[in-house]
Amino acid sequence: MKEYKGYFTITAEPEMVWNALTREATIMLWTGARAEMKPEVGFEFSMWDDDIVGKNLEIEENRRLVQEWYFDEDSESIVTLILHPHKKGTSLEVRHIGIPEEYYENISEGWTEVYAASLQEFFEEEEK
Repeated sequence: MKEYKGYFTITAEPEMVWNALTREATIMLWTGARAEMKPEVGFEFSMWDDDIVGKNLEIEENRRLVQEWYFDEDSESIVTLILHPHKKGTSLEVRHIGIPEEYYENISEGWTEVYAASLQEFFEEEEK
């Protein structure tokens, strides 16, 4: 199993980023795809038309979201998203542990090129 860690600057306040990560309607806006999400511990969510599925494990509103992402029955892949106030808005800290070896390259690129990039672009468009 592998681990990924990344930091991304989002040009929005932490509360707005939190809503984008935990509110179904907002997730669909920045991903452009179907999503099922509720900011509740134990809620089984899906994003990007079921490309990402899992369960919310811990929630600290506007600050920290811990999720289990499902890959296969033998792996426990845990994603921790932490929001830090930043002079430009929010620093999003991503910690993803337990990534199966065969998914690592796709997942690490996905964090940078899809997940974070889509969030950044969404809020940059909102500013215009």
